[in-house]
Amino acid sequence: AIPKKKEEEPAGTKTLDAASELLAEEAELQQEEPEIELDAQPFVFISADKMKAWLMVFPPVGKGREIDRQALEQALKDNGVAFGVDEGLLNKLPGERNRYFRLCAAAKGRPVVQGKDGYIVDYFKRSMQRQVEVDDRDRVDYASLNLVQSAEEGALICEAVPPTKAVPGRTVLDKEIPGKDGKAATIPKGQNTIISEDGSKLLASRSGRVEFSGRAFQIKPTMDVENNVDYSTGNINFVGDVHIRGDVLSGFQVKSMGNITVDGVVEAGTVEAGGDLVIAKGIVGDQEAIIRANRNIYSKYLEHGIVHARGNIITDCILHSDVYCDGEVQVTSGRGAIIGGRIRAARGIKANIVGSKSRNNTSIILGGQPCADFDKASLLDSIADMEDEMEKLERQPDSPAKAKRMGKIRLDLSVNRMKLGQLEKEKEKIKEKLEEQGGCRLKCGIIHPGVSLTIGKETLQVTQETSSCNARLINGEIYLI
Repeated sequence: AIPKKKEEEPAGTKTLDAASELLAEEAELQQEEPEIELDAQPFVFISADKMKAWLMVFPPVGKGREIDRQALEQALKDNGVAFGVDEGLLNKLPGERNRYFRLCAAAKGRPVVQGKDGYIVDYFKRSMQRQVEVDDRDRVDYASLNLVQSAEEGALICEAVPPTKAVPGRTVLDKEIPGKDGKAATIPKGQNTIISEDGSKLLASRSGRVEFSGRAFQIKPTMDVENNVDYSTGNINFVGDVHIRGDVLSGFQVKSMGNITVDGVVEAGTVEAGGDLVIAKGIVGDQEAIIRANRNIYSKYLEHGIVHARGNIITDCILHSDVYCDGEVQVTSGRGAIIGGRIRAARGIKANIVGSKSRNNTSIILGGQPCADFDKASLLDSIADMEDEMEKLERQPDSPAKAKRMGKIRLDLSVNRMKLGQLEKEKEKIKEKLEEQGGCRLKCGIIHPGVSLTIGKETLQVTQETSSCNARLINGEIYLI
């Protein structure tokens, strides 16, 4: 007999059985391998200067524990973070939704505070900026130019503010950062001043003028003349400042190593200031007044005087005067006129009017070193006179009087020759400064015929009236631009 064929199974039955077997095997493997469990992990990052610490928490794996405050504290402790910890962060971070994979500032150190140096508080100015103020009527009140800082005995000149000590810093690792204390300021003590008992204040030990010498405050005595300089006072020769409430009459002398202020006029006398000179009402010299200042001269007007200023000359009017100025001559307030005379200025002249319609001979000489040239010429004349006198004395018979006189002349000659040598050195220094500043010029509103203008070695005779004149030397020739 022929055997019956086995009935064939559906095509997908075998595939399903194989898949079931694979799933069963995977289930058995999963039951055999335990599930991974990892608690949340905090990591601490510390800056290079140890002044900041940050936290970043990684989430748990499987059934690991969530982050809590205790774990955060332990992580910081393990990394040595013990100062400036943000307690608020430790409290709130475990409960926040975005607590994982976020960099949080966990601790902050305390920076060091360096000590500040002590410093000086001044109650008097170290330098006086003298500004000539012109009112709406184009006038200057020369009487109000305050060139003197006066102080009574015991007045507070300056005060030292003490330095501060440093405040140490601290890192997040609780290590101290030392600081540097500030330095004490040195009180600028000079002549006629004292330091208070506590060492913090500089006081005037006498009344006088306060001056800052470059390194220290000092008090210089001030002489106050209530009335005119005349026979009641005699000539004045003072080391400090002089303030004359009246006039300086003809024939009298006022000499000071400091500033001189004259509230009235100066007649045909001599006034010499080692500093600034202020003459509120002006100079009426009758060609005999000799006015000298080692710095600036301020005067209402200059008339028939011989005037020397190492600095600038500021005035309303110059009439028929012989002026030597190593700075700039400024005649721009009031009438602002220069009429007649000879004006020598090293750095230039500014004026409203130069010359006059009546063609007064007015000589303007710019450049050079007027005061130094005058002093040099005077010294050379003096030396020549002394040498002539020495020759005459040598021809006389010997006598005690001759020997005494010749000894004095020799001494004076030696002193004058020494002065001449020093003057030459000063001239060289001034020459270098003038060359650096460039050429000088004359600026004026009107220049009249009859004016002789010299710049350097060139001279120009003005033959016609010129307005808005700006005269200068260009390529060896004077131009009125």
